[in-house]
Amino acid sequence: MIKITLPDGSVKEFAAGITPMDVAKSISEGLARNVISASFNGTTVETVTPLTTDGSLVLFTWNDEGGKKAFWHSTSHVMAQVLEEMYPGIKLTLGPAIANGFYYDVDFEDHKITDADFKKIEDRVLEISRDKHEFKLRPVSKAEALEVYKDNVYKTELISNLEDGTITFCDHSTFTDLCRGGHIPNTGIIKAMKVMSVAGAYWRGDEKNKQLTRVYGISFPKQKDLTEYLELLEEAKRRDHRKLGKELELFAFSTKVGQGLPLWLPKGAALRDRLEQFLKRAQKKAGYEQVVTPHIGQKELYVTSGHYAKYGADSFQPINTPAEGEEFLLKPMNCPHHCEIYNVRPWSYKDLPKRYAEFGTVYRYEQSGELHGLTRVRGFTQDDAHIFCTPEQLDEEFKKVIDLVLYVFGSLGFENFTAQISLRDQENREKYIGTDENWEKAENAIINAARDKGLNTVVEYGEAAFYGPKLDFMVKDALGRQWQLGTIQVDYNLPERFDLTYKGSDDQLHRPVMIHRAPFGSMERFIAILLEHTAGNFPLWLMPEQAIILSLSEKYEIYAKKVLDLLENHEIRALIDNRNETIGKKIRDAEMQKTPFMLIVGEEEEKNGTISIRRHGQEGKGNITVTIEEFAAIVTEEINKTLKVFTV
Repeated sequence: MIKITLPDGSVKEFAAGITPMDVAKSISEGLARNVISASFNGTTVETVTPLTTDGSLVLFTWNDEGGKKAFWHSTSHVMAQVLEEMYPGIKLTLGPAIANGFYYDVDFEDHKITDADFKKIEDRVLEISRDKHEFKLRPVSKAEALEVYKDNVYKTELISNLEDGTITFCDHSTFTDLCRGGHIPNTGIIKAMKVMSVAGAYWRGDEKNKQLTRVYGISFPKQKDLTEYLELLEEAKRRDHRKLGKELELFAFSTKVGQGLPLWLPKGAALRDRLEQFLKRAQKKAGYEQVVTPHIGQKELYVTSGHYAKYGADSFQPINTPAEGEEFLLKPMNCPHHCEIYNVRPWSYKDLPKRYAEFGTVYRYEQSGELHGLTRVRGFTQDDAHIFCTPEQLDEEFKKVIDLVLYVFGSLGFENFTAQISLRDQENREKYIGTDENWEKAENAIINAARDKGLNTVVEYGEAAFYGPKLDFMVKDALGRQWQLGTIQVDYNLPERFDLTYKGSDDQLHRPVMIHRAPFGSMERFIAILLEHTAGNFPLWLMPEQAIILSLSEKYEIYAKKVLDLLENHEIRALIDNRNETIGKKIRDAEMQKTPFMLIVGEEEEKNGTISIRRHGQEGKGNITVTIEEFAAIVTEEINKTLKVFTV
């Protein structure tokens, strides 16, 4: 008998050789009908894999990430089968599941695949799927695998790097592929499939290798799921921050300035400034001190911190000065500079914690193919801060940072999030610096603080920074997409590397603990995500213009100017549209700019000292007429509902 531990902690005994599907049936027939994949002791297995040892079993349905991964990977096999049928002689390489769907990289040789072929591929995938072919995994020897793929240089390269006894093939229908496993029971579960696009991709991501064709696809267990997904994609296009940023005149890019280096236009710069001032006010209440550091630093600074060893080869190359042997780097991180600020003078335990904050711009050379609007750039500004504290202060300081992050999210409408505890890889420790003892202390500090604050958490191994574990806030936007926004990190290593000390109550020197934190993450990425989350309809307190005054004719421009002055007295951001256009055209343009309030003034308004309010997006609902003071009260009330008061 073997003992199987289920996710709820319960332990059941079964005869050795039982399969995950058998376990599902022992729980309920309903569960068994929905199970499509499983994980045993952290390794993905088939639903028919015999279990022969004690272990932890997780059963996946379509609603689970593991289930979707198996579903999409299995569909990639079916699509690969169709591609071989339609384009004889092609060479298949790899076909993994990704965040949304899957892809298969293919060497099409002399064949061409175009958009016109997509429908044929989709129809044939569904035709094969309807026959309910089982996915069967079988072991093969290395020699056999090499013989099967002797005419495919890509598969033979993969096989050459595998150990004999660890190689498996997956069979379904008439198709066989080199595969490690992780499949749904049969093709019949695939009810809807769409080829999304094709793109170029270098073999194994190396531009020195041959460029292949990457065929992207997605599949679902119901046709309505695919329909809803495609509708979501259309909405995502409408919300694309690159499109909205251009329409709202927030930012631009210039080939002369360089790829991945955004230019902030006046409205965008004002938006950034409001976000900065919002956080600076909260930070001041929380005891942070603002610092400013240079955009460059000597190479030795980043050698000491470990950033050069980690990122140097793939980042901007050193800047040589006229002095022989003197090298500087564009700043990839703010933390080494803040360590040196701490080191300017000696500290006592009575002086700690020290909290240094900076909106510091950093530079990292991202590959041109990975650049994407504001979400992936080469120069970006972090809302960075570093807290230097005693070990005894760590728990309280970490929790205070959590409070600050929650305040930021609450004021900006991000309500659906999970706190991801990002720890070291359990197997590969070579990519991290520091002692096991320090890592364990840092990891426990994060786990305990997140628990005490009652956060909804998940643990991800291998996602820690190279110098310390993190608490990453994973936020879902209005379209249900997940983004990493805000991070808090505990670091025992940089204080060692920079020889940071404070004098303790025992009159001896001790190492401080360092907390890295950035509630926004980067201003560029945060604004991009906020743009797409709100579709450009920012919270009222953040809008570039909260109101626009529209006069019915030039006769009322003097009154319009009087209204503007009164609004400015109430600290309401407004402007006058005095163009020689019809009122309808002015309203349409204000709607395009997503201005929250359109204030229409004419003869009646001038006579009564009032304004007629039209709200953005409420066409046909009618206007209301109020005094300036009443309008100011409406604006203040709405801002107070969203812009929380930060308390410490």
